[in-house]
Amino acid sequence: MNKTDLEISTNRFALNIIQFVATLPRNKVGDVITHQLVKSGTSVGANYREATRAESRNDFIHKIAIVEKEASETQYWLELCDEATLGNPEARSILVREAGELVAIFTQSAKTAKTNRAATAGR
Repeated sequence: MNKTDLEISTNRFALNIIQFVATLPRNKVGDVITHQLVKSGTSVGANYREATRAESRNDFIHKIAIVEKEASETQYWLELCDEATLGNPEARSILVREAGELVAIFTQSAKTAKTNRAATAGR
């Protein structure tokens, strides 16, 4: 997956999160989860966009770590929804899977960037 594909994917993920939270119950629990999911789920794409415009390799590593954390937090909230059977079950299942994929992608991206930094530092 290249940079443009990932920007599109994270944007679509954010839109799907927004649509999913509309299916959550309107009560204290639903409102808290809605707030947290919208914040973290939309931050994945926003912070990835920032990372792709990093000023240096170290800046990229720092920013991609934030993306990884936001994706992981989103995965957490979606897993809670899954365990509590909140929201549209079909959309929830897809989002849980996508969040896991995004965590894996950004974890690997951070590892690769760190490895490349170490390799170039040794030259």
